[in-house]
Amino acid sequence: MEDEHIFKSHNKTLLLYHLVFPMKYRRKVLNEISGETLKLICKEISERYEIEFIEIGYESDHVHFLVQSIPSLPLSQIVRTIKSITGRELFRLHPEIKQILWG
Repeated sequence: MEDEHIFKSHNKTLLLYHLVFPMKYRRKVLNEISGETLKLICKEISERYEIEFIEIGYESDHVHFLVQSIPSLPLSQIVRTIKSITGRELFRLHPEIKQILWG
């Protein structure tokens, strides 16, 4: 089995966060196509930031993320980064979602 710890010059860590993001008013807006788009957006986030998505699951009204990161990156910054980038890109690529949520 591969070691899941993150090794840096002076430490070894294993920080996992389970994050659940519900849609506004729990509206059922995610489908298979937008869910796959969400996974691609998360892959781009992983490449740009020190945030690794271990698992991504979704239903029509909420999204689950199992995220691994480094201790120097606060959880609030991780959440802010994920929510802002995924929201912006989903609205850009699927304008129908923005229309349903924001009118």
